[in-house]
Amino acid sequence: MAAFLITGDDESLVLSAIGDLVRTLVGDDDRTLMVDDFDGEEFELRTVVDAAQTPPFLTEKRIVLVRGAGRFAADDVAPLVAYLDDPLPSTDLVLVGTGGRLPKALTDALKRAGATTVDTAPPSRARERSGWFDDQIRAAGLKLDGAAVQLLANWLGEDAGRLQGILDTLHATYGTGTTLRSADVAPFLGEAGGVPPWDLTDAIDRGDTTKSLQLLHRMMQAGERHPLQVMAILHGHYGKLLALDGSGARDEASAAAAMGIKPGFPARKAFDQYRVLGAGGVTRAIGLLAQADLDLRGAKDWPDELVMEVLVARLSRLGPRAGSRR
Repeated sequence: MAAFLITGDDESLVLSAIGDLVRTLVGDDDRTLMVDDFDGEEFELRTVVDAAQTPPFLTEKRIVLVRGAGRFAADDVAPLVAYLDDPLPSTDLVLVGTGGRLPKALTDALKRAGATTVDTAPPSRARERSGWFDDQIRAAGLKLDGAAVQLLANWLGEDAGRLQGILDTLHATYGTGTTLRSADVAPFLGEAGGVPPWDLTDAIDRGDTTKSLQLLHRMMQAGERHPLQVMAILHGHYGKLLALDGSGARDEASAAAAMGIKPGFPARKAFDQYRVLGAGGVTRAIGLLAQADLDLRGAKDWPDELVMEVLVARLSRLGPRAGSRR
């Protein structure tokens, strides 16, 4: 018996992972004889357990696929928890953890059963994310040079779920024998995707006004973030820096303690940025945020997008690149 848990928020990536895993488990056998696929809002976990406890017919094993397992409450999962403590050796169980958060009793039972977790979410760090894109491209049987991979990763941003469709199109167009370059890939990208919040705050911290405004537009358009959501991101970013004002922090550890976070890269980055801006720069940033917040609520008769553009441009002018030009 093998147990698997597929996780992730992007539906297309989850569906792709389900397809890949089920194909691997089925192999050359007959899927119609092997797979019990539970989907929708009607089935109960008792029915799932009944299927899992049923010996296979005309095949060596049975595969029980449970989609949307996150919709079940703690009281609902008791039959499945009991099954996982004494599973049928001829059944492979695949749980798809979408639809909500899995109850702790179920996650603990999966750990005890030695379940394999398939996390479909792309890594958040740039270097790891680039490696993830390389893996997806390789799995699709394609070859892209470094510049083309970087273009693809930067353009899609948070919309990594679009990657498989683009790879399928590239495969159909070019086949597998050619190393593709940026010019080969660019016509198939469509609209630029959203970007993670730290891309915007990093560009602002660098003082790169042009890049900051480009990323702002992608967050609000492709990323569909409301201006007040972007404001919350910026408040959080500068709120950490404000916590360092007057704290006496001298290194990463003391800065982390002042901000109430664990030591590590985020604490070190915030500490370095505070030293660049200084108390005056941080105070100015907080003032700009306060004024923009009022403007979004009607203090100025400006469109929301203009308010955010002016705010981001002014914040980026506090950064090191702007300071070096003065």
